Amino acid sequence: MTERADGAPEIRLTDLAKHFRDVRAVDDVSLDIGTGEFFSLLGPSGCGKTTTLRMIGGFELPTAGRIELRGRDVTNDPPDKRPVNMVFQNYALFPHLDVGENIAFGLRRKNVDKPDIKRRVHEALDLVHLAGYEKRKPNQLSGGQQQRVALARALINRPTVLLLDEPLAALDRKLRRDMQIELQNLQREVGITFVLVTHDQEEALSMSDTIAIMRDGRIEQFGSPGGLYDAPVNRYVADFIGESNFFAGEVTALGAQGATLRTASGLVLAAPPSREGRPLAVGGRGVIALRPEAIRLWPGALTDAAVAAGLGGPSFHLGGTVRNRIYLGDQTEFSIATGTSGDILVRTAKDGVAGELSPGDSVTLGWRESSGLSLVDE
Repeated sequence: MTERADGAPEIRLTDLAKHFRDVRAVDDVSLDIGTGEFFSLLGPSGCGKTTTLRMIGGFELPTAGRIELRGRDVTNDPPDKRPVNMVFQNYALFPHLDVGENIAFGLRRKNVDKPDIKRRVHEALDLVHLAGYEKRKPNQLSGGQQQRVALARALINRPTVLLLDEPLAALDRKLRRDMQIELQNLQREVGITFVLVTHDQEEALSMSDTIAIMRDGRIEQFGSPGGLYDAPVNRYVADFIGESNFFAGEVTALGAQGATLRTASGLVLAAPPSREGRPLAVGGRGVIALRPEAIRLWPGALTDAAVAAGLGGPSFHLGGTVRNRIYLGDQTEFSIATGTSGDILVRTAKDGVAGELSPGDSVTLGWRESSGLSLVDE
């Protein structure tokens, strides 16, 4: 295990780039990943997240930039010279070897003594809750069990960083959720840095301490799950982390409380100040993102009586008609046609007045400017 340079992060990427001919798969990425952090690279297919992970692991050499692990430059080091291990999407288990032999493979290559190998294999199996499975072949295991074997094989070498390339993608929804919890517990138990690549926003939000959202080889924004959800820097991030309704318009006022926009339909909206992103100017263009769960919904057309029935009166109101209703278990999702402001997505708890609404019903929407809204770049 390598020693840390004082004050160095676990991983530091500086101006990292990878080009495949004319394609800039990774383009000038710089970030620090802290010790013991569960870090996720999140983005759609082809955004550069797996290429970034493979460069950290030494499976791809960068075109430019620098990779440091615990303060040591490993940019050109091969994988076996780095204190990292990787779990691949397809698990990469050897089908002709049993579970114990798969897990012990790396130790045997290092000529570790047989008694030590046996002890560490048993410890690794206990860690992933597969004690007693050492004599089974991979084809005798479920997908979740195969994934645990891959994790045990990666952890038995005692890396300081574990790289995870979409390790849950092949699992069904219920098992994937169970394994998300298992991975969180495992990461806390072993106490090392996990770097996860995923295109699944729910997976990243539920497991990560920090998330970097990528697009076209660049990092659009990184921060805590809550920070990204509550204060997306642009429309891409707001739409990738959760879902949002977007209102574009001219900036009519700016102040310490945020910005006021007037849309083309004449709707005037306000949102809190943006912590990131480009500066706005009065007369310029801006976009407000409004989360579906921040919207109040109650029956009846937009009238003074309907507004008064809004239990405290949200700051903004719109009238509309229910276009679609989708039952989601603990929530109900509505698409509300508002005419000049377009369709608006609303999510409400399944109980309450909204539960009685059906397509074609007239409704009133309301929301407060202090909740669920954010200023974003186009």
